[in-house]
Amino acid sequence: MKKILKLTLAVALMMCATVASAQKFGRVDLAAIVPNMPEFKEAQTNLEAYGMDLQNQLEQIQVEFNQKYAEYEKNRATYTDTIRQMKESELQQLQQRFQEFQQIAQQDIQQKEAELMEPIYNKANEAVKAVAVAGGYMAIFSTAGDMATSAGLAYFDPAALTDITADVKKNLGIE
Repeated sequence: MKKILKLTLAVALMMCATVASAQKFGRVDLAAIVPNMPEFKEAQTNLEAYGMDLQNQLEQIQVEFNQKYAEYEKNRATYTDTIRQMKESELQQLQQRFQEFQQIAQQDIQQKEAELMEPIYNKANEAVKAVAVAGGYMAIFSTAGDMATSAGLAYFDPAALTDITADVKKNLGIE
């Protein structure tokens, strides 16, 4: 009985080893692909233009504040208490508006970046999928930065995996 169990276990292990050795795994460096996509360069240009527009609006608020502050400093001695308090309140409101706009602008830039980059990452992922399916890969691991560890992989040997970065670039028409 023990011999049959040992023999069955040995056969099962050999079958598992055969199946595991037949699996194809690959790796891809999306950080080497995405920045070379034409869409990425266009998205960066659009994001920079959007950021410059927000920066210009922020500078306009700053200029308005500086002008009103300079006027306040120049005429402060001549203001009555009521006028002085009103001018100080106006300056505080401008400063608060500046800070709020700055926070909203930062959020808008992050949102715009996500909006512009999502289709680019989707296209790159579709190219990875196409290359993986065509090459018969069971799994493709991303080797860009810490993405592998954040995906739950404790360890992998990049040298033991086939790098399909060049194939994905070719699929996307990137040289």
